[in-house]
Amino acid sequence: MNWSAKLIRYKKENRIAVYFDKNQEYINRIKILEGSKWSSTLGAWHLPDTVENREQFKINALIGKSVLSRISIKNQEILKRYIEHIQLKGYSISTLKTYRNEFGIFLHFLKEETADTCEIEKIRKYILYSINEQKLSEATIQSRINALKFYYVQVLRRENVFIEIPRPKKHATLPKVFSQHDIKKLFEVTTNLKHNTMLKLCYGLGLRVSEIINLKIKDIDSKLMQVFIERAKGKKDRYANLPQSILIQLRDYFIEYRPKEYLFEGQYGGQYSVRSAQEVFKNALKKSKINKTLGIHSLRHSFATHLLEQGTDIRFIQELLGHKDIKTTLLYTHVSDKNIRKIISPLDNL
Repeated sequence: MNWSAKLIRYKKENRIAVYFDKNQEYINRIKILEGSKWSSTLGAWHLPDTVENREQFKINALIGKSVLSRISIKNQEILKRYIEHIQLKGYSISTLKTYRNEFGIFLHFLKEETADTCEIEKIRKYILYSINEQKLSEATIQSRINALKFYYVQVLRRENVFIEIPRPKKHATLPKVFSQHDIKKLFEVTTNLKHNTMLKLCYGLGLRVSEIINLKIKDIDSKLMQVFIERAKGKKDRYANLPQSILIQLRDYFIEYRPKEYLFEGQYGGQYSVRSAQEVFKNALKKSKINKTLGIHSLRHSFATHLLEQGTDIRFIQELLGHKDIKTTLLYTHVSDKNIRKIISPLDNL
């Protein structure tokens, strides 16, 4: 059975997240481990970060930022140049951190050998080590390869390095969505005005959690019934349509909470946090007693799926979601195909 584990920071604690397909035997085994907990937000079980747990789940002790200080002096210079090149390319802070950490792990793996003199065979062995020894997920392997490819293709201009190294096949996952009935139930159990407004805008505008917390008061245009989404994923600006049904509630919210800059602010002012927004959704899901383990991003998936079911053109949905590639938006056609769902199984005709 496929599984993977990685170090995470969860509620200000170092934890080990363990990911695997739903399997009762595995669930029973992990339940009895001391300190184990299930997180619907993470979609994983997580345990205390201890030496015993690291050994049991084959976690490399040096992961992410912790490895950066242990890189050889020559490779430290290479890492510095690597980071500068990412900055010059104008990549986001999130991408910079991910690439830096993944490339740093590779540099530590090389020890005294420098990345610019490294042969293709060594890179291949490193990727196989990540798959076979560390048992990393396909997504993490893809991220690791992307970080290496950036160095060899973008920095060193060695275009042919990765032609000889195949990528592991990605797991083809479909977006997980709520029915409109369940969406309505989520809103009904969320009685706090701020939280209710936040969830309704997430769904009604098809926003990512990072986009909802970045919304500013000036971004809401109630005359044109539009919302400006500034510097979203991929540093793309876009406009979303403000639902008519939210307008009165939005005004009531503004009168009661009087936000100063961001539309949703914390208890003591300043921008609302991603984690707080996720907790709002988690609490709503728990109160609604909907038996699904989905995160707040599922509201965005549901928005796109329900638009398709209303007959909205896929190109307009692509624009509203801010997808660069239409292939990303086309995934929703596999979820919302009403015609396929109307097909009756031959079993029902017996």
